[in-house]
Order: sequence, then C-alpha cells, then structure tokens
Amino acid sequence: MNMIKILIILTNINHYANSGLATGLWLSELTHLYQAAKEKGYEITLASPHGGAIPIDPESLKKFTMDKVSKEYYNDTSFMKELNSSKTLTEVENESFDVVYLAGGHGTMYDFPNDAVMQNIIQKQYEEDKIVAAICHGVGGLLNVKLSSGEYLIKDKSITGFNWFEESLANRKKKVPFNLEAELKARGSDYKKAFIPMTSKVVVDGNLITGQNPFSSKEMAKVVMKEIEKQNKKSTK
Repeated sequence: MNMIKILIILTNINHYANSGLATGLWLSELTHLYQAAKEKGYEITLASPHGGAIPIDPESLKKFTMDKVSKEYYNDTSFMKELNSSKTLTEVENESFDVVYLAGGHGTMYDFPNDAVMQNIIQKQYEEDKIVAAICHGVGGLLNVKLSSGEYLIKDKSITGFNWFEESLANRKKKVPFNLEAELKARGSDYKKAFIPMTSKVVVDGNLITGQNPFSSKEMAKVVMKEIEKQNKKSTK
C-alpha cells in the first residue's frame, strides 16, 4: 500500500492589517492533526503561500488555550524547525496528496482566500475525490475556490467555520477583515454551527471536512483519520 501523504497549509501572516495586533497560526489546529498523522506513520508536508517561517498566534500559547499536545510540540525543537521552514505552495502545487488540510488562525483571513495557487491545489484535490479539510478561519481558504463547472466548491455543501458570535467572544470583531460566517453563507453553503459557541463541531460532506473552531481540533484529527481509512478501503476494493 502506498504511503498516505498529507499536505498541511499554514498562514504566513503575523498581524492584523488594521491594528498591528499579533496573530498567525492557531497552534492546536495544527498539532492535533500532525500528531494523529505521525502516529499512523503518514507523511506530512507543511506549506504556506510564501514558504519559510510560520508565525504562531500568541493567544494560542496562553495557559487556558494551550493544551498538552500543543505544549509538547511547541517545546520540540525539531518540530519548530520544521514549522519555520515550510515549503511554498508553488513547490508542492503539482504533487499528489491524500489529504489537503487548511489549518486556521486569524492570519489565514489575509493570505488564504485569494491565493490562486491554493485554489488550484484545492480544486484539483476535490475534483479527484480526495479529502479536503479545513478548520476554523482556515475554512476561509475555501471561500473563492471554484470547480471546473464555474460553481463555488462550497455551494450547497454542509460546512462550518468560526462564527460571528465566536468572533465577538474572542474580541476580534473590529479587527478581522471580514465576517467568515456571512461570507460562507453568501456563497450558497449550508452553514452549520455548534449549539453552544466555542465547543467542538466537525461537519463531513463527502470528501469535504470542516471544523468550527480551535475546540474542534481533537475531533477534527479523529474524523480526518477515519475518513482516510474509508478512502483506503474504497481504493483497495
């Protein structure tokens, strides 16, 4: 059986455009999937629009937000070295992956939605019936992806992502460049959210998997692993 390959796409943006407040990757939205994939022996490629260093949102490193898994990885020098030498999207654009996963963090709101190379990677991945997954603000990377038909990928798809009330709870309403929940709905998606804000919610619609917020990181990792196994069974039949 071929080695399962996972592409994890991360942000290069380290501050909000309108305030200079620090942001970046939300660490747990990377570490849980990374750990689950490593445990299975899967091959992981970290990439970002410009390659190189990945800024981490300082909010995701605080005591009440940083879990044990993220803390271990943050203190792991080889992992941090890997994180700060991400490949560019153009370097991996023509490679084949079993999963393309968009990690979140507010930084993604600036460099994910309009990245043409990212859109090509996602379109190809989705149309080859392979897994496309995104969590929290990383879901913004799906907003402007169009299929060969010219339709938005997320049109009529069940989907989730960080909602506007959660943005208010995070005290980021005035900082963010757009309302992710509203934009997802504007493109005709069937937007879902957890009954209680800031709790886990993962939505699967065919080969599209989305997670609502950082609290969905653990569940997201489990669901993606389960869907990989399902895809494996299909391809070996």
